[in-house]
Amino acid sequence: MTQIDLHLTKEEAIVLFEMLSRFSENDKLEIEDQSEKRVLWNLCASLESTLVEPFDESYASILENARAMLRAN
Repeated sequence: MTQIDLHLTKEEAIVLFEMLSRFSENDKLEIEDQSEKRVLWNLCASLESTLVEPFDESYASILENARAMLRAN
């Protein structure tokens, strides 16, 4: 499995941790504060500049394969 390095500020990490912890507790992924939206936008932008797969014409298949691999683990 290939690894990708992403960098977060400490503040982004704290806000993201809190948001993911709430999701782990109640299975609801909800934005409670503008900072959570911002950290998700920043994370998405970082992934867009790192990944080439979303721009591949066979992305739907790539995505399904990735989902299947993660479900299996």
